[in-house]
Amino acid sequence: MSGSTFQTNPYRLCKLLEDCHTGTIQLPDFQRSWVWDEGRIKSVIASVSRAFPIGALMTLKKGGEVNFKPRVVEGVPDLAKQNIPDFLLLDGQQRMTSLYQVTLRGQVVETVTPKNKKVKRWFYIDIRKSMDPSIDREESIITVPENRILREDFGRKELLDLSSPQKEYASLMYPVSQVFYWDDWQDGFQEYWSGDDNKGIRDEFKAFKHNVLDNFKLYQVPVIALDSSTSKEAVCVVFEKVNTGGKPLDAFELVTAMYAASGHELRKDWYGDECVKGRHKRFLETLRPPGLDTGIIAKVSNTDFLQAISLFYTRELRREAEASGKKGKELVAVTGTRQALLNLPLEAYKRYEKTVEQGFMKAAKFLHMLHIYRVFDLPYQSQIIPLASILADIGDAWEHDANRAKLVKWYWNGVFGELYGSAVDTRIARDFMEVPIWLKGGPEPSTVSETMFRADRLKTMRVRLSAAYKGINALLMKEGAKDFRSGQKFDHIVFFGENVDVHHIFPQDWCKKNNIKPAVYDSIINKTPLSYRTNRIIGGSAPSEYLDKLLQGSETIPPIDPERLNTYLRSHLIDPILLRNNNFEEFMADRQKQLLVLIEQATGKVDYSIDLSEEGEDIDADEFIVEAELAISEE
Repeated sequence: MSGSTFQTNPYRLCKLLEDCHTGTIQLPDFQRSWVWDEGRIKSVIASVSRAFPIGALMTLKKGGEVNFKPRVVEGVPDLAKQNIPDFLLLDGQQRMTSLYQVTLRGQVVETVTPKNKKVKRWFYIDIRKSMDPSIDREESIITVPENRILREDFGRKELLDLSSPQKEYASLMYPVSQVFYWDDWQDGFQEYWSGDDNKGIRDEFKAFKHNVLDNFKLYQVPVIALDSSTSKEAVCVVFEKVNTGGKPLDAFELVTAMYAASGHELRKDWYGDECVKGRHKRFLETLRPPGLDTGIIAKVSNTDFLQAISLFYTRELRREAEASGKKGKELVAVTGTRQALLNLPLEAYKRYEKTVEQGFMKAAKFLHMLHIYRVFDLPYQSQIIPLASILADIGDAWEHDANRAKLVKWYWNGVFGELYGSAVDTRIARDFMEVPIWLKGGPEPSTVSETMFRADRLKTMRVRLSAAYKGINALLMKEGAKDFRSGQKFDHIVFFGENVDVHHIFPQDWCKKNNIKPAVYDSIINKTPLSYRTNRIIGGSAPSEYLDKLLQGSETIPPIDPERLNTYLRSHLIDPILLRNNNFEEFMADRQKQLLVLIEQATGKVDYSIDLSEEGEDIDADEFIVEAELAISEE
């Protein structure tokens, strides 16, 4: 039977804060700590004081499928911690904690300045300013230090003293900590300003009470109340829809709260503590090169890690279903979707976590083997998930040459097929299932069989946003490209020691002087990995000029033998004669052909949309520019 799993009702603010005070309303353990600065607290006080909306809250009724570990709102009495909550506050923590701290708690508020300096503050409403329509209400909300004395000039000059109720009365400063229960303060105020001469001040307070304080007492907040039948997926989706102002809730935080209810600290697993190095830190440091803060798998997220575990767990469920004779739609899908993560039992997490971690460590080694050393140069972050999962699954079998060759082929097909750019959940699961079977002699995985690479795509790859652009750079280094100046291959020591990066072969300045458009000369066809020092020698000169510099040498650089330099150039798939003749058009056409052969070798196929040659004839070099411009205009 279908039906709504939520209600939207207005609740008195005072009642909501009292429920926080007693522990009837608590927070799920995934919520981050209270962090609002005094400026934002002033803003929410001002809004309530004018009966302006501060946004809806969202609560979840306890007792259903979603079993989050609760924790109390910061600052509530210790007694509240012993209570089992009726509701969890999913959205509105910052607002409710701020209002609770400044109103009901009755203690100085520990907050931060806009510059993130920790301070202790009492909050007041300037009665006269709050009643002046020409003054912005936020300007009437003031803060004073813990001793309630406001000073300036490095503490030498006293501006305001509110250190006793009498001084509050005298200054017409109303403490926000009394906005719900004002009888005692009002009695003291009336007594302080008694007498006929002070009737005007008493009338001011009466108007303030009616126009400002009554707004606090009568204020109602819309609350989206999810009942206990709400599913985990619905909690996550609904939260993201309503939580437009804060950090979106992700699956890791939900799973963290669910595991916490069983006594497991998932956050500690990932982030560690003072005594234990968390998994996140271990990933940051895996194969970290000298001089850099992070290694190649530094950006593997906590949800990436859970997704890999989910692949193993859902495959386990599928195999069990197959063993019991189930078929077709009865079988569990192998997946790492958010819904799958929310359904990931703690036992499954514990069963696979170490295996999967080792898979990510092996993935880092695999990527280094392909000469991909930095996150910046990684073609697809998302492809690490199936790579790590496959390596975790096959164990030491990845060290066998035949298996490793297939894995390399699969990886490059994913890169040059540009298959891991978006909506990749299905592909990740498919590769996890298909690649291990392929390694054992089964059919090619769909990532290999489906890959197509258009020849003219090379002309449009101009920036590092393209996975294939990064792939070609890595392939050149892997296939033995040598630096023009030093003749060194780009292993990880040379790569970082010589500050290697992608640079133009025909320099930008030369191309501009020869009226070649950026859309053409910025193509990956005209780029290659080179060291920083070599690129300085190249500068903006014509190729013939910088090649002469390399041949002749200098005081700091020995001359290079012409044939040796030719060997260096050929290792980058560059025709030395075309480069020395400054023949840009023929160079681009020739190198396009050679790069396509390189991609063919990496992917193990030829399926290009244009012929590279007819009866042995080269591509028409004069048509190269036109083709490049047409390809760009089509994009």
